[in-house]
Amino acid sequence: MAATGDIGNVLVTGGASGLGAAVVHAVHELGGKALVLDKAAPSSPEVADFESVDLSDTRAAERAVEAIAGRNGGLRAVVTAAGTDACGRLDQVPAADWERVVMVNLLGTAAVVRAALPLLDGGRVVTIASTLGIKAVSDATAYCASKFGVVGFTRALAAETAGRVGVTLVIPGGMRTRFFDDREERYRPPDDSRLNPPERVADAIVFALRQPEGCEIRELVVAHREEGSWP
Repeated sequence: MAATGDIGNVLVTGGASGLGAAVVHAVHELGGKALVLDKAAPSSPEVADFESVDLSDTRAAERAVEAIAGRNGGLRAVVTAAGTDACGRLDQVPAADWERVVMVNLLGTAAVVRAALPLLDGGRVVTIASTLGIKAVSDATAYCASKFGVVGFTRALAAETAGRVGVTLVIPGGMRTRFFDDREERYRPPDDSRLNPPERVADAIVFALRQPEGCEIRELVVAHREEGSWP
């Protein structure tokens, strides 16, 4: 059966850039309304509304969800695309930087979803993990810890909300975004790396959002066919 359904109001964290911006575009193309939570204001005219928030402040994240949903008559779906990283050995990454990765990627995700759940009966949640949420590598303890956490959080959430809210875990491989721009050279993918453009992952996300009632896409791994982080 083909994917169907009104995509409605979709809250996108990290919607000002990268994967989040690609999701905003995909939602707009399908006639939905993209509501963005981000630290930076989006430049895209496709964003229907925006609330500035630092997702490491979880109480502020909850208030931001309530504010933007209230202004727009509620939510149909949430996509938690915001993310950050702090590469390096555990004993060499400043503690505040390490902890911020977990705060944004895991606790920020949980805070946004927690605030949105009362608004989502019959709606959907899509969380974004990473292939480094199922495969650990050196010099990425903060990122792996946060994304492994997102995997566990999402699977438990799916069990908890079954029959009321649709829950999908998306596990992307590396994407060609500006996520790697501020890293030391040794932590950037080589120029010839096989990485997907974020638009391809966004297409998978909106596919999950548009499933008919009663059908759930529980988990999706989306990676370039030659990317080394999978399997």
